[in-house]
Amino acid sequence: MDWKETYQTWTAQTDLEAHLKAELTALAGKDEELEDAFYQPMSFGTAGMRGVMGPGINRMNIYTVRQATEGLATYMDTLGEDVKKRGVAISFDSRHHSTEFAHEAARVLGQHGIKTYIFEGLRPTPELSFTVRHLHTFAGIMITASHNPKQFNGYKIYGEDGAQMPPKDSDLITQYIRQVTDLFEIATADETNLMTTGLETVIGEDVDQAYLDNVATVTINHDLASEEGKDMTFVFTPLHGTGRMPGERALRNAGFQNFITVPSQAEPDGDFPTVDFPNPEFPEAFDEAIKLGKAHQADILIATDPDADRLGTAVRQPNGDYQLLTGNQIAALMLHYILAANQQAGTLPSNGVAVKSIVSTEFATKIAASYNIDTINVLTGFKFIAEQIQHFEDTGDHTFMFGFEESYGYLIKPFVRDKDAIQALTLLAEIAAYYRQQGQTLYDGLEALYAEYGYFREQTLQQTFEGITGPQKIEAIINKFRTQAPKHFAGIDVAATDDIASGIKTYADGHTEALALPKAEVLKYWLVDGTWIAVRPSGTEPKIKFYIGTNGATLSAANQKLQNFVDAINAFVAD
Repeated sequence: MDWKETYQTWTAQTDLEAHLKAELTALAGKDEELEDAFYQPMSFGTAGMRGVMGPGINRMNIYTVRQATEGLATYMDTLGEDVKKRGVAISFDSRHHSTEFAHEAARVLGQHGIKTYIFEGLRPTPELSFTVRHLHTFAGIMITASHNPKQFNGYKIYGEDGAQMPPKDSDLITQYIRQVTDLFEIATADETNLMTTGLETVIGEDVDQAYLDNVATVTINHDLASEEGKDMTFVFTPLHGTGRMPGERALRNAGFQNFITVPSQAEPDGDFPTVDFPNPEFPEAFDEAIKLGKAHQADILIATDPDADRLGTAVRQPNGDYQLLTGNQIAALMLHYILAANQQAGTLPSNGVAVKSIVSTEFATKIAASYNIDTINVLTGFKFIAEQIQHFEDTGDHTFMFGFEESYGYLIKPFVRDKDAIQALTLLAEIAAYYRQQGQTLYDGLEALYAEYGYFREQTLQQTFEGITGPQKIEAIINKFRTQAPKHFAGIDVAATDDIASGIKTYADGHTEALALPKAEVLKYWLVDGTWIAVRPSGTEPKIKFYIGTNGATLSAANQKLQNFVDAINAFVAD
């Protein structure tokens, strides 16, 4: 069936949701937009699915949500009654239709006799991860598009360990999803009946308190947090998302009383009216916080994204302006503080380990090594960090100390198995209090780490290719890097190339060795001066990303090298 036939099937539906019917009417005659909405089903992978909301099989709507849930339910049907009784935990963020999508998922699962636990209102992604583990459910569903613009929504499935579903399970679920050919014939149960029969349970404060009790263990120096924290002024913004309630409660539990929540961004709002992109890695996300920070001379500004799994921060400078820190810089500060505080307390384990993605800074590796702590590199995706944590628990080989990705995601304690901005918020406030006690700022602390370990600088470039031809354009760029095999960047020779898709590292002299990583579409170049460059397509967005990590004897030297590599990559892609 081509896209036009699929489109006609949708227009023929007499009971189509009213807002979807209105949108279809508005799209009449706009063939390019219609083709994009109907030419293929939404892709579903280990990160679930994410896309623009609207009518069509390539859009987020109740019908594609039902289809994905039918795939999960059918998979659970094959695993027996015990799995179905354990059930599925469901949460959702502040985006448009998130509540509706969450309850549609519960209705599909209920039709299969699968128990569900659904939150009474919006909750962050890390709390959903915690809930799966806390309630011992078989799976979890999180309705969110994380930090994407307002027109997006998404659907993520979590496994029984609280991490996103691993590829093996995700592939099976995808097979069952693809078997659902008629989205309008998926049966759903009545929620009132589900609640009456006990197949659906509404959860809230009981789980909130259990989660926050665990978050309270994240602070290391409790006296410091309560003593210095009661006077330290800082600004917190949840960017119209889920972070306000757990974030404010976690801060107060830790002893921080003098923080200010940005009023214009405190309430959940799927329109994200004060920001174009509710992403704490973008400077403009801090515009409202900066105004408030300057008015109150706040030490730091902290922002969480809409589902509170990512965190960004800005630090006040001597001139009163605020300097944003990168995800890599925040991670370096966190890791150093964790290791130094544990060493001072005599609680630093001899088998401690930090885990990071392969596109995250080597700054952290150097810090960890100075404390005799190993660093393990994994593929991008926090599920791979969670996989390592489970391995450590099963074998006792290592003690998990910290995990992070450069994309502003951090995990301090593994009672959650995904990045957790509420944990990070609490610890970062403590670190700021520590430096304040020394008469310094977080930025002063970062400068001290640079002076000790060297000046590390990183940058991520990205190009977006939307629509039907997008995947082909991204593939062409990857193939150019692979087939033309750059021998140098900005005049610096390539020492070795990791082709993670083939699982082979190739050195400049031609000899090869196997890589100890699962296969993925990533190329990583190691340069003779210690710089690394990686190329990978995004797993959740129509983007290709280029990552650069370099270092220098001074900050200006590192910045100049970084710019040289940025120019070299742009030139290679454009050539």
